[in-house]
Amino acid sequence: MEVDSTAFIARTKAYSLRIIRLIDSLPKDDVARTLGHQLLRAGCSVSANYRAAGRAKSRADFIAKMAIVEEECDETIHWLELLVDSDRVKADKVALLKQEGVEILSMVVASMRTAKSRR
Repeated sequence: MEVDSTAFIARTKAYSLRIIRLIDSLPKDDVARTLGHQLLRAGCSVSANYRAAGRAKSRADFIAKMAIVEEECDETIHWLELLVDSDRVKADKVALLKQEGVEILSMVVASMRTAKSRR
């Protein structure tokens, strides 16, 4: 609705795929497995819920679905930070992925603000 949806669908899907590749490279210990599972759930939810927002039935529904995208994107960044802080991955390995999450999050928040202002 508010963001170029075709390009943003592709961008969020690419983000999810990058997260999947990161998870495949994680160490095989219990902590990495648990954090990786949480990261997988949240990171893939960003693209899935953005797609759902594109099929919103109303502006209010769009805003509600985008709020889920916002929460899941912020949570994804959190799990990336925990992987680094727990020494499961090097910060430089996830720096671009984290930056992409921050950019996606900023765009989602801006889109929600625009949608709310047009009520």
